[in-house]
Amino acid sequence: MVIVVEGLTTGEETMFLRTLPRILTLTFLLLFPCFLGCSRKDAASEEKDIAAITAVSKSRADAFNQGNAAAIAVHFTEDALLMAPDQPMLKGRAAVQSYYQHIFDEYETRLKSYYEEVKVSGRLGYGRGFAEVALIPKQGGQALTSTAKYINIMRREADGTWKTTHDIWNGNEMSSKR
Repeated sequence: MVIVVEGLTTGEETMFLRTLPRILTLTFLLLFPCFLGCSRKDAASEEKDIAAITAVSKSRADAFNQGNAAAIAVHFTEDALLMAPDQPMLKGRAAVQSYYQHIFDEYETRLKSYYEEVKVSGRLGYGRGFAEVALIPKQGGQALTSTAKYINIMRREADGTWKTTHDIWNGNEMSSKR
Protein backbone atom coordinates (compact mmCIF):
# COMPACT_ATOMS: atom_id res chain seq x y z
CA MET A 1 0.00 0.00 0.00
CA VAL A 2 1.34 3.41 -0.92
CA ILE A 3 0.32 6.49 1.05
CA VAL A 4 1.07 9.84 -0.52
CA VAL A 5 0.94 12.80 1.83
CA GLU A 6 1.16 16.12 0.02
CA GLY A 7 2.24 19.33 1.64
CA LEU A 8 4.46 17.74 4.27
CA THR A 9 8.22 17.96 4.46
CA THR A 10 10.15 14.73 4.29
CA GLY A 11 10.63 14.75 8.07
CA GLU A 12 6.93 15.42 8.72
CA GLU A 13 5.95 12.72 6.24
CA THR A 14 8.24 10.23 7.95
CA MET A 15 6.82 11.14 11.37
CA PHE A 16 3.24 10.82 10.04
CA LEU A 17 3.93 7.43 8.50
CA ARG A 18 5.52 6.20 11.76
CA THR A 19 2.56 7.33 13.87
CA LEU A 20 -0.17 6.16 11.46
CA PRO A 21 -0.06 2.52 12.66
CA ARG A 22 -0.30 3.72 16.27
CA ILE A 23 -3.27 5.93 15.42
CA LEU A 24 -5.01 3.08 13.63
CA THR A 25 -4.30 0.67 16.48
CA LEU A 26 -5.58 3.14 19.06
CA THR A 27 -8.70 3.79 16.97
CA PHE A 28 -9.34 0.05 16.70
CA LEU A 29 -8.85 -0.47 20.44
CA LEU A 30 -11.24 2.35 21.25
CA LEU A 31 -13.95 1.21 18.83
CA PHE A 32 -13.69 -2.58 19.30
CA PRO A 33 -15.48 -2.60 22.69
CA CYS A 34 -18.34 -0.66 21.09
CA PHE A 35 -18.71 -3.35 18.45
CA LEU A 36 -18.79 -6.01 21.16
CA GLY A 37 -21.23 -4.03 23.25
CA CYS A 38 -23.47 -3.32 20.30
CA SER A 39 -23.74 -6.99 19.37
CA ARG A 40 -24.38 -7.95 23.00
CA LYS A 41 -27.03 -5.26 23.20
CA ASP A 42 -28.65 -6.57 20.02
CA ALA A 43 -28.58 -10.13 21.38
CA ALA A 44 -30.05 -8.99 24.70
CA SER A 45 -32.71 -6.98 22.86
CA GLU A 46 -33.60 -10.00 20.71
CA GLU A 47 -33.85 -12.22 23.80
CA LYS A 48 -36.15 -9.65 25.40
CA ASP A 49 -38.34 -9.55 22.26
CA ILE A 50 -38.51 -13.36 22.11
CA ALA A 51 -39.54 -13.45 25.77
CA ALA A 52 -42.22 -10.81 25.13
CA ILE A 53 -43.60 -12.71 22.12
CA THR A 54 -43.66 -15.93 24.13
CA ALA A 55 -45.48 -14.13 26.96
CA VAL A 56 -48.15 -12.94 24.49
CA SER A 57 -48.68 -16.54 23.38
CA LYS A 58 -49.00 -17.71 26.99
CA SER A 59 -51.45 -14.92 27.77
CA ARG A 60 -53.57 -15.87 24.77
CA ALA A 61 -53.55 -19.55 25.80
CA ASP A 62 -54.52 -18.62 29.38
CA ALA A 63 -57.40 -16.50 28.05
CA PHE A 64 -58.51 -19.39 25.80
CA ASN A 65 -58.60 -21.72 28.80
CA GLN A 66 -60.63 -19.13 30.73
CA GLY A 67 -63.07 -18.63 27.84
CA ASN A 68 -62.19 -14.93 27.61
CA ALA A 69 -62.47 -13.78 23.98
CA ALA A 70 -61.73 -10.13 24.80
CA ALA A 71 -58.47 -11.10 26.53
CA ILE A 72 -57.42 -12.97 23.38
CA ALA A 73 -58.43 -10.18 21.00
CA VAL A 74 -56.43 -7.54 22.87
CA HIS A 75 -53.26 -9.24 21.60
CA PHE A 76 -54.23 -8.68 17.95
CA THR A 77 -53.73 -5.56 15.82
CA GLU A 78 -56.81 -3.69 14.60
CA ASP A 79 -56.24 -5.07 11.09
CA ALA A 80 -55.13 -8.59 12.10
CA LEU A 81 -55.93 -11.61 9.96
CA LEU A 82 -57.21 -14.86 11.52
CA MET A 83 -56.99 -17.90 9.25
CA ALA A 84 -58.63 -20.87 10.97
CA PRO A 85 -58.97 -24.24 9.20
CA ASP A 86 -62.08 -24.71 7.07
CA GLN A 87 -63.19 -21.12 7.77
CA PRO A 88 -63.16 -17.91 5.74
CA MET A 89 -60.38 -15.50 6.65
CA LEU A 90 -61.41 -13.00 9.32
CA LYS A 91 -60.05 -9.46 9.50
CA GLY A 92 -59.81 -7.19 12.50
CA ARG A 93 -59.68 -7.41 16.27
CA ALA A 94 -63.48 -7.38 16.58
CA ALA A 95 -63.78 -10.35 14.19
CA VAL A 96 -61.15 -12.25 16.20
CA GLN A 97 -63.08 -11.62 19.40
CA SER A 98 -66.35 -12.72 17.80
CA TYR A 99 -64.75 -15.91 16.45
CA TYR A 100 -63.54 -16.96 19.88
CA GLN A 101 -66.71 -15.85 21.65
CA HIS A 102 -68.77 -18.22 19.44
CA ILE A 103 -66.52 -21.08 20.53
CA PHE A 104 -66.76 -20.13 24.21
CA ASP A 105 -70.55 -19.83 24.01
CA GLU A 106 -70.77 -23.52 23.02
CA TYR A 107 -67.74 -25.15 24.64
CA GLU A 108 -65.58 -25.36 27.71
CA THR A 109 -62.07 -25.15 26.33
CA ARG A 110 -58.70 -26.68 27.13
CA LEU A 111 -55.54 -25.67 25.30
CA LYS A 112 -51.93 -26.70 25.64
CA SER A 113 -49.66 -24.81 23.27
CA TYR A 114 -46.07 -23.78 22.95
CA TYR A 115 -43.70 -22.25 20.47
CA GLU A 116 -41.11 -24.51 18.90
CA GLU A 117 -39.39 -21.55 17.26
CA VAL A 118 -39.45 -17.78 17.68
CA LYS A 119 -37.55 -15.35 15.45
CA VAL A 120 -37.33 -11.57 15.48
CA SER A 121 -36.15 -9.17 12.79
CA GLY A 122 -36.57 -5.51 13.62
CA ARG A 123 -40.22 -4.74 14.38
CA LEU A 124 -41.47 -8.09 13.05
CA GLY A 125 -41.31 -11.54 14.54
CA TYR A 126 -42.99 -14.89 14.34
CA GLY A 127 -43.70 -17.85 16.54
CA ARG A 128 -44.14 -21.35 15.12
CA GLY A 129 -45.76 -23.77 17.48
CA PHE A 130 -47.79 -26.81 18.40
CA ALA A 131 -51.20 -26.89 20.06
CA GLU A 132 -53.47 -29.51 21.56
CA VAL A 133 -57.10 -28.44 21.93
CA ALA A 134 -60.13 -29.99 23.62
CA LEU A 135 -63.63 -28.54 23.18
CA ILE A 136 -66.15 -29.92 25.67
CA PRO A 137 -69.78 -29.20 24.69
CA LYS A 138 -71.60 -27.23 27.39
CA GLN A 139 -74.84 -29.07 26.50
CA GLY A 140 -73.19 -32.45 26.99
CA GLY A 141 -71.73 -34.85 24.51
CA GLN A 142 -68.35 -36.06 23.46
CA ALA A 143 -65.39 -33.69 23.58
CA LEU A 144 -63.72 -32.70 20.35
CA THR A 145 -59.95 -32.95 20.43
CA SER A 146 -57.29 -32.03 17.91
CA THR A 147 -53.67 -31.11 17.53
CA ALA A 148 -52.39 -28.38 15.27
CA LYS A 149 -49.33 -26.60 14.00
CA TYR A 150 -49.48 -22.82 13.82
CA ILE A 151 -47.69 -19.61 12.98
CA ASN A 152 -48.28 -16.22 14.59
CA ILE A 153 -46.76 -13.22 12.86
CA MET A 154 -46.14 -10.45 15.34
CA ARG A 155 -45.34 -6.74 15.14
CA ARG A 156 -43.79 -4.51 17.78
CA GLU A 157 -46.11 -1.54 18.20
CA ALA A 158 -45.04 2.06 18.88
CA ASP A 159 -45.58 1.49 22.63
CA GLY A 160 -43.19 -1.50 22.57
CA THR A 161 -45.85 -4.20 22.93
CA TRP A 162 -46.04 -7.12 20.53
CA LYS A 163 -49.35 -7.73 18.73
CA THR A 164 -50.45 -10.51 16.40
CA THR A 165 -50.91 -9.42 12.79
CA HIS A 166 -51.54 -12.88 11.31
CA ASP A 167 -52.64 -16.09 13.01
CA ILE A 168 -52.91 -19.28 10.97
CA TRP A 169 -53.11 -22.90 11.99
CA ASN A 170 -53.69 -26.29 10.43
CA GLY A 171 -54.99 -29.38 12.15
CA ASN A 172 -52.84 -32.48 12.16
CA GLU A 173 -55.93 -34.70 11.84
CA MET A 174 -57.83 -35.04 8.59
CA SER A 175 -60.66 -32.54 8.27
CA SER A 176 -64.15 -33.96 7.79
CA LYS A 177 -64.62 -31.44 4.94
CA ARG A 178 -61.98 -33.11 2.75
